Amino acid sequence: MMPGMTTRQQLRAMVTGYRLSAALNVAADLGISDLLVGGPRTIDDLAATTGTDPDTLRRLLHALATIGVYDERSDGSFANTDLGEGLRSDVPDSVRPLARTLNSPGLWGAWGHLGHSVRTGENAFRAKHGVDPWTHRQGAPEENAIFNQTMTMQTSVIAPAVAEVCDLSGLSTVVDVGGGEGILLEAVLTRHPHLTGTLFDREHVVGAEPASSDLSARWSAVSGSFFDAVPAADAYLLKSILHDWPDQECVDILATCRRGLRPGGVVLVIETLLGRPGFEAEAAFLDINMLVMPGGRERTEQQYGALLDAAGLRLDAVADTPARMSVLHARVA
Repeated sequence: MMPGMTTRQQLRAMVTGYRLSAALNVAADLGISDLLVGGPRTIDDLAATTGTDPDTLRRLLHALATIGVYDERSDGSFANTDLGEGLRSDVPDSVRPLARTLNSPGLWGAWGHLGHSVRTGENAFRAKHGVDPWTHRQGAPEENAIFNQTMTMQTSVIAPAVAEVCDLSGLSTVVDVGGGEGILLEAVLTRHPHLTGTLFDREHVVGAEPASSDLSARWSAVSGSFFDAVPAADAYLLKSILHDWPDQECVDILATCRRGLRPGGVVLVIETLLGRPGFEAEAAFLDINMLVMPGGRERTEQQYGALLDAAGLRLDAVADTPARMSVLHARVA
């Protein structure tokens, strides 16, 4: 229960939480926190810079100030707080890309269709929009760019911890399957300097070069579909891939990796596991997000083990990290 609130007040805050999400989205989209880096600014100044209506912008920032995102000064100017700093685009673990994803009408519409999913078991996004989220984003370049930024930022938070627990000893090559811009692959190659790595994803997503030039000699990028084939390797990284898909598609993806896996190799499934202490609520609502958006689900360790078995792989070990994600190590059965 939230301090100082009755149970009814807490419940009302939960029910109306979408309003806060929308307000944060607009502030993030306008880049308000970036504009306040140099100190307090007046509403007229902020409105002129962002091309917004001064009165409406003041009302928005006043609302966010009441919950501590911004500091409303006695002279009517606004400044960042510690919370507001998290919406800057230039800080580690920035929440700005995540907040901006809510600007997508497709996302809002799909979540509004959650009841359809609960009643029918169907994916809300496809039922509402007629296509899956990946096809939708291919036709919306700006939305796709924001989504990729969100994935990159979220991966950067967990990548070092994941790389630390990946057992890649005795191996030479690793492929980051569906790895986007390659943040996890960079962390793995940095932590395991004996490896060479390949980033593998769809053509409109895959990052061609590592952010660090020090890794260029051990880095390559290939585009394609993990339902068809993946480059041969000693190890495959599958981070937040399987939770996007229903069971049969997961088995198909894992079977593709098994076919490309060299003798003695390992498949590393990196996911949030249901039932892990400390992250129960986060995992449960991620599961609902999978139902609404891509049509997949979060799973328990046992459920992932069953998918691996069906693909001809054997779950050997599970390593938890302090960063919410767990790493499931699997080899050919």
